[in-house]
Amino acid sequence: MTREIDLPELRTTILRDFPELAKAEFKPLTAGWHSVAVDVGDRLIFKFPRHETAQRALIKEASLLALVRPAVTMSVPDLTLHEGPPMYSRHRKLRGDHLVAAQYDRLPEPARDALGRRLGEFYAQLHRLDHDAVRAAGAGPVEAWLSAEEILARAVPALPVELRGFAEETVAEWRDMPPDPYGTTYGFFDGHGWNMAFDHGGGTLCGIYDFADSGFGPLHQEFIYSNFISPDLTRRIADNYEALSGRQLDHRRIDVLTGMHRLSELAAFADDPARRPDMIRHVADWARP
Repeated sequence: MTREIDLPELRTTILRDFPELAKAEFKPLTAGWHSVAVDVGDRLIFKFPRHETAQRALIKEASLLALVRPAVTMSVPDLTLHEGPPMYSRHRKLRGDHLVAAQYDRLPEPARDALGRRLGEFYAQLHRLDHDAVRAAGAGPVEAWLSAEEILARAVPALPVELRGFAEETVAEWRDMPPDPYGTTYGFFDGHGWNMAFDHGGGTLCGIYDFADSGFGPLHQEFIYSNFISPDLTRRIADNYEALSGRQLDHRRIDVLTGMHRLSELAAFADDPARRPDMIRHVADWARP
């Protein structure tokens, strides 16, 4: 059951446990399907799950971050769970803002190189985590994409005519693709710029957050999400990952998986008038880089 929560109620709950924050400014950050987040004093983030599924995801995220945090040099949230009721999490805010394509395009070459090195190192370190340990902490398979048949039936008709050939060719190549040569790994699988805390003044990445969707998936799939920022960044990440891990990545596989991810999301939201235009734009951006 989803429970509606407003900011005054959240403030009352937080001040019940942390009265010293009474003079701080409270800003709502998100009010999505899963959680409501509140920025308190520009230094603490409180996240309140909206239903039982979100609550289980928050517990899992805290357990996974306890393993991830000491294993990576990247700054990630240090979640502390408060049982409540209501249950919520608290962590220090990672300084920085999202990183989107137009902002990346303005970065100078040294900042792009540094970002590629930092993220390549992050993935190489993350993929070394013991699989049994992260399974015990709650990690499971990442969310599966829709089938080729569903994508052809739902996504392709939603696209402009000039993009349908690209979609059909991408699905066909994906169908013929053998399994990932490196199998599955525990990974982040959400490394787009909306989960990054980026210091635009200094041109540096301050941290990564939102590990609720992390889990086990094909290793190459880890590298598709940075294409929302730029294929140039993905290439730099891959180059650094290869040097650190000793694995050679198949860049064509990453490209095909990027297209399939966007087509699967379009198929999932083909009947949603609010979401469909963005999903079509994501496919178009990839088909015509």
